[in-house]
Amino acid sequence: MSAEKKKILLIDDDENILSTLKSYLLRIGYAVETAKNGKEALEASANQYFNVAVVDLVLPDIPGTQLLVRMHSGTPRMRKIILTGHATMDNAIETLNLGADTYLMKPVNPKELLRVIEEQLAKQQEDTTVTEEKMSDFIDTKIKLRDQERTV
Repeated sequence: MSAEKKKILLIDDDENILSTLKSYLLRIGYAVETAKNGKEALEASANQYFNVAVVDLVLPDIPGTQLLVRMHSGTPRMRKIILTGHATMDNAIETLNLGADTYLMKPVNPKELLRVIEEQLAKQQEDTTVTEEKMSDFIDTKIKLRDQERTV
């Protein structure tokens, strides 16, 4: 993990899951916020950037699938992990099609969740590096074209 603390948003209506996972991730060194429903999650993600959101599929006010879409449109770089006790092949496919980066079944072992979070953070960093390289290449190409036009 880099010097900057990575931020994780845990979204679940089960207080025990939130407190257990939050305590575990805080001990590892992450900055962790929690939300008990979709409304709290949307407010939190509108007010600050999270590297990863762990989203329960069944929430009291909004389906996790709808939350995924709304969070993705607001912060597309945030990695989204679906966590559900209602796993089916259909909802797994649907969540991945709607922007989830991965899908885990409850009960989740905190060490397994940590492994998946770290995997998603590595992919996020890789995406950022690729984007920076593409921008650098784009700028270099523009400069070369401009310099060629000046010499013509």
